[in-house]
Amino acid sequence: MEKYVYLFHEGNSEMKEILGGKGANLAEMTRIGLPVPYGFTISTKACNAYYEENKSIPASVEAQVLEALNVLEQKMNKKLGSAENPLLVSVRSGAVFSMPGMMDTILNLGMNDETVEGVARLTNNDRFAYDSYRRFIQMFSNVVLNIDVYYFEQFLEETREKKGYQADPEMTAEDWQEVITGYKEIVRKHTRKDFPQEPMEQLFLAINAVFDSWNNQRAIVYRRLNKIPDHLGTAVNIQSMVFGNMGNDSGTGVAFTRNPSTGENKLYGEYLINAQGEDVVAGIRTPQPIATLKEEMPEVFQQFSETCHRLEQHYQDMQDIEFTVERGKLFILQTRTGKRTAAAAIQIAVDMVEEGIIDKKTALLRVDPDQLNQLLHRRIDDSYPRNQLAKGLPASPGAATGSVVFDADEAEECGKDGRKVILVRPETTPDDIHGIIAAQAVVTSRGGMTSHAAVVARGMGKACICGCDSLKIDIKAKQFTVGDKVVKYGDIITIDGSTGEIMLGEIPMIEPALSDEFQLLLSWADQERKIGVRANADNPEDARKAFEFGAGGVGLCRTEHMFMDSKRIPIVQKMILADNYEDRMEALNQLLPMQQGDFEGIFEAMEGNPVTIRLLDPPLHEFLPDKEELLVEVTKLQMNAPFSSELKIKESLLKKVRQLDEFNPMLGHRGCRLGMIYPEIYEMQVKAIFYAAANLADKGMAVKPEIMIPLVGHVNELRKMRKLVIETGEMVMNQTGKEFSYTVGTMIEIPRAALTADLIAEEADFFSFGTNDLTQTTFGFSRDDAEGKFLQSYIEQKVLPENPFAVLDQNGVGMLVEMGVKLGRQTKPGLKTGICGEHGGEKSSIEFCYKTGLDYVSCSPYRVPLARLAAAQATIRNTKEAYTTA
Repeated sequence: MEKYVYLFHEGNSEMKEILGGKGANLAEMTRIGLPVPYGFTISTKACNAYYEENKSIPASVEAQVLEALNVLEQKMNKKLGSAENPLLVSVRSGAVFSMPGMMDTILNLGMNDETVEGVARLTNNDRFAYDSYRRFIQMFSNVVLNIDVYYFEQFLEETREKKGYQADPEMTAEDWQEVITGYKEIVRKHTRKDFPQEPMEQLFLAINAVFDSWNNQRAIVYRRLNKIPDHLGTAVNIQSMVFGNMGNDSGTGVAFTRNPSTGENKLYGEYLINAQGEDVVAGIRTPQPIATLKEEMPEVFQQFSETCHRLEQHYQDMQDIEFTVERGKLFILQTRTGKRTAAAAIQIAVDMVEEGIIDKKTALLRVDPDQLNQLLHRRIDDSYPRNQLAKGLPASPGAATGSVVFDADEAEECGKDGRKVILVRPETTPDDIHGIIAAQAVVTSRGGMTSHAAVVARGMGKACICGCDSLKIDIKAKQFTVGDKVVKYGDIITIDGSTGEIMLGEIPMIEPALSDEFQLLLSWADQERKIGVRANADNPEDARKAFEFGAGGVGLCRTEHMFMDSKRIPIVQKMILADNYEDRMEALNQLLPMQQGDFEGIFEAMEGNPVTIRLLDPPLHEFLPDKEELLVEVTKLQMNAPFSSELKIKESLLKKVRQLDEFNPMLGHRGCRLGMIYPEIYEMQVKAIFYAAANLADKGMAVKPEIMIPLVGHVNELRKMRKLVIETGEMVMNQTGKEFSYTVGTMIEIPRAALTADLIAEEADFFSFGTNDLTQTTFGFSRDDAEGKFLQSYIEQKVLPENPFAVLDQNGVGMLVEMGVKLGRQTKPGLKTGICGEHGGEKSSIEFCYKTGLDYVSCSPYRVPLARLAAAQATIRNTKEAYTTA
C-alpha cells in the first residue's frame, strides 16, 4: 500500500516534495532532538489523491490517519475526545514552497462541551480552557464552515465594550463562556446546524478544509505571483497542542535568526505573553520585541537563543521560527528558511561566507535575482523636510507615494487604471493579496513586524508600515484620522518603510546607491559567470547608468528613440514629407550632427566596450501625428478656417499619413526594408556612427561600434545593407584620415532569418536575437492586442504557462534561437551571438541563453545587476549538473 502519512520521526528535511516544507522541517527538528510537539504529516500525495477522488479523502488515507493518530495518542498519553484526559491538536497546511498566510490553520481541535471541562480540570485554569474553546470555534467556523471571522470579532468586541474591558486578558472564564454561547448561535444562524461536537468529525472536516485551501483564491494568486506549480498540492500537519495562553508564564512568538529587513546578525522577532500563535501572525494584538523576553523569562530566552543558533548552523541559512512557551517550557513549532528583503539577502549571503558557514557559490545561489529590483528603486530625498503625520513599525523598507485607498478591490481597480495607490487597512488578511500586489505600499494600524502585511510586502519588495496605532481608520467613511488631522480616500501620502514614517503629500525621491556588500556579491558573480551582460541604452545617460551597474557594453541602441526628441521631430517629419531626394537629404544633413553627438556620448560612457547600434527600425508613420487626431483637426479647419495656410499644411500632412498607413505595420515597411527603399536614411546614420568613431579616435579613445541591420529575412537584404555600410566606412576614413574598426551584423527577429541563419551568417559578423519581435512573429501575436485582449486569460486558463513576452517561450521561440545559433556557427564557427529583447533581463531566459551558447544577454540598465547574478547562477547550476552527470 502506498504510504500517505508519516509520523514526525519517520521524515527528514530532504522530503519536502512529500511532506511539504513545514512537515519536512518538523521531522528534521524532531530528528536532531529539539523540543517539538509530536505529531504526523499527511503528505502532498494524499492531497492530490483527494482531488483525484473528487474532493474526497480516500479510504487508504483515512486508515493511515487513524493509525498515526493512535500512535500520537499513546505517545502523549492522551486521547482525542476524552473528557478525562483530552488530546488537542493543531491542523496546519504545509506546501512544498513556503506560502505564508495563503492557506489555512486550525488550533485547539478536539475541543467540545465535554473536553473543555476536562482541560479546565487538568490545568486548574478555567479561563484558559474556555479561551481555547472560543478560539477553536472561531477558527473552525471560519476555515471549515466558511463563516466570515468578522461576525465573531464583532460579537467579541461588543462583549468587551459591554463589560468595560480594553483587551482580551481582562476577560474571565465566565465571560468566555458567554462568548462561546454567542459564537455557537452565530454558527447556528449561518449554517442552520449546531457546531460539530464529535472530535473525529472535526478532524476530517479540518483535513478536507486544508486540502481545499490549496485552491482558494489567495493561494492561487500567490502561486501565480511566485511561479509555484499548481500540481504540487499541500501537506497537512497534525500536531499535539502546546499552549501559550495558560498565564503569564506562557507565551508565543515568531523570530528570525537574523534581521529579515537588513540582514543584521541579531535575533529579530516578537512575542506575546499569554497568547496563542495566531495572535502574533494575524496582527490582532501588537506584540513585544523578542529582546524583552530576556527580562521576562531569562532562562527561556537563553534556551531559545541557543536553539536559533543551532538551527541556523544546521540549515546553513537564516531561519524563521515559531515558538510557544507553556508554563516556562519552550517548544519549537516550526522552522523554515526566512523570507527576506533583497538588502537582507545580500547582507546575509556575504556575512555567511565571511563567517565560514557557506561558500561563495552557495551565497550567489541564495539571492533571488528578481529581488534585486528592490535595491534599485527610489528612496525619499532627505534634503526635503518631512512633515511627519504618524509613525508605525518599519515592516518593509523602501518608499512610496500614492493616493490613499482602504479596500483591496479598490487598489486593484486603481492599479488597472495606472493610478498609484497606498493601501491603508486596520490589518491585512490573505484575502487582500490582490490589493497588495496592485498597491505601491501598505499601511496597517495593527499588527507587528511579522504580521501578514509585513511578510507579504517584504516578499514583494513593497514598502510597508505596520502597527501604526495612532491611525484611527474608518473603513465605511473611507478616511483615517491622526489627532485632528483627517486623511480621506484619494488624498496623497508618502511613506518610508525603512523608518515607519507617514507624511502628507508627495515628497521627492532619489536614486538608490548600491551597498559595498551588493558590489562584493556582484564581483563574485562576475568571477563565476561565463556569459556576458550588456545593456539596452539609447542615450548617453542610460549608457552611463548601465556602465555604473556593470554592463560590459551596449547590446542594443535603438536609433529611432533619438529621433523622438521634441527639437528633432520637426526635422524628422520634414525628411518623411519630402517629395524628392534633395529635400530629404537636406533634412538628413540636419539630423546627422545630432545623431553623431548621441553616438559620441554613448561611446564615451562605455569606455571602449562594444556598442551595438540598430539602424532605424519602425515604420515612418510612427514619427507623424495620429491619423484620427489629424483628421479631426483638418475637419475643424475646413469648417472654421477654409482658406488658412495651416489647413494646407495639415491636409498635406494627412495625405502623407494616409500614404504611409499600413494594414499591419509590424510586418510592413520597416527595418531593413526602409534602408532598401531609402538607403540615404541608413547612410546618414552610418556616417554619424563613423564620424563619432573618428572624432573619438582623435582623442585617443578606442570605440567598438557594431552596426546592426534590423528585420533581415533574406541574406540578399543583409548583403546590400552590408555593402552600404562598408562603402560609407571607407568614405569616412578617406575623408577624416582616421582608421577605426567595426562589425556588421543583424537582428534575428523573424522565423525565416533563424531558419536560413547559415546563409545569413555569410554576410554577418554577429547575430543579435530580437526576441520581442521574434515572439510576435513566431506566435502570430500582435503584442499590444494580445496583452490587452486575451493573453492574461490564456495564462489563467493555463493555455500558456507564462506571458511569452516576459519569459522566453523555450519550446517554440527558443527552438528558433537554438537553430539560429547552430546554423550560424556552422558557417562561421566564431560567430558572436546575443539576445537583446526584454528576455535578456529575465532569470530563466538568461539560463536558456547560457545553455544555448550565446555570448551575451542585453537588458535595460536597471536589470543589469539582476542579469549579472542570474548569469552566474546559470553557470554554477549547469556546471554542477555537468559535474554530477560526469
